[in-house]
Amino acid sequence: MPVTDPRVDAYIDKAAAFAKPILIRLRRAVHKGCPDVVETLKWSVPTFEHQGILAGMAAFKAHCIFNVWKAPLVKAQVSKAAADAVDRIGRLESVNELPSDAVLVQIIKKAAAINEAGLKVPRVPKAPKPPARVPADLKAALARRPAAATNFAAMSPSHKREYIEWITEAKAAETRARRVSQTVTWVGEGKNRNWKYERQK
Repeated sequence: MPVTDPRVDAYIDKAAAFAKPILIRLRRAVHKGCPDVVETLKWSVPTFEHQGILAGMAAFKAHCIFNVWKAPLVKAQVSKAAADAVDRIGRLESVNELPSDAVLVQIIKKAAAINEAGLKVPRVPKAPKPPARVPADLKAALARRPAAATNFAAMSPSHKREYIEWITEAKAAETRARRVSQTVTWVGEGKNRNWKYERQK
């Protein structure tokens, strides 16, 4: 049995006139594609769940969105028309932009099957950031303080980047010079850029 939520009815009732038919058709297709779906509100917008989140919809001033939660997996396992529709329904300004009910139902059925199988969207590892380029003024200041230069060379790339970004974000030359000097002092003492906020051992 589908589980409806009166808060979804209220959400649709409050939506702009152009959005109501879009939301109604999306909701109907979700229930048709997954008769056991459970409605709720998450992040203050209607969300549909079946062994995890299936999809969510929202209305804004001039457009609606419908997000299929595991879109990459769904797109890989449905017809080309349905896969294309998954992208198109990300932003809808008119009910005429919706794909057919049959396509929407196909998308929801596949999303439900994916949840039932316990499949997860694989995480794509982030490409590592290239090492931050040490600006000339910091390089020169470190060269005058061998202990600081040694400590800086031993720092992790992220800690080096924090200092470099702090220096290069300075708008005034005086501020930048002061930050270079402070960096050399702190690095010479073996301190990271945010040492004041680190938990004391």
